[in-house]
Amino acid sequence: MRVDGRANDELRKITFTRQYTKYAKGSVLVEFGDTKVLVCATCENTTPKWMPKEDATGWITAEYSLLPTSTSIRCQRERTKLSGRTQEIQRLIGRSLRAVVDLEKMGERTVTIDADVIQADGGTRVAAICGAYLALKDLFDSMTESGELEENPIIEPLGAISVGILNGEVLVDLCYSEDSTTDVDSNIVLTSRGKIIEIQGTAEGEAFDKEQFDEMFNLAKQSIDKIISMY
Repeated sequence: MRVDGRANDELRKITFTRQYTKYAKGSVLVEFGDTKVLVCATCENTTPKWMPKEDATGWITAEYSLLPTSTSIRCQRERTKLSGRTQEIQRLIGRSLRAVVDLEKMGERTVTIDADVIQADGGTRVAAICGAYLALKDLFDSMTESGELEENPIIEPLGAISVGILNGEVLVDLCYSEDSTTDVDSNIVLTSRGKIIEIQGTAEGEAFDKEQFDEMFNLAKQSIDKIISMY
């Protein structure tokens, strides 16, 4: 039995509260159990300085942060230097979204995703990715309705979930107490058609085999399908 009474293949309660803030055209409060992340999407009519003008297309980038009291022990704000973990998650969010967007249809614009973890209980990066997709969709829908875009450039939905192995059992949607003691920790990002965007998997203790990986992947796919159906 898991710490919160769930079955091994059972997701925590997941909710998406859209249009959560007043000013961002795309904003979502996403909750995976006790993990809560506020995600906002904003657009500027510019392209990154590193992007050659002759090859200019749209771009999607992300900023991620843990708010100081989001964890049981207050964490410091990353004001001047980002941790390696923060940089990795920001890049993961950006990569994931760019994989399901036709950047040329965006025009010469940059969308920034701001993902702020209000409360952390495991799975903050996958919750942020799911919330970021919805915030991005709402932003593009608004821009399409206003005539700023001819059509929504999203190709297909995506979803993300954590899976792991603890005491020989494959579990989905790990809370912090499970994630911090797991033998294998993995985060998987898939499109609605089941195409792979990202697989992050690490043996924290004993190595795992392909059969176990297949079980983890299949459970992640099943769970992501459920999440996408909530959009």
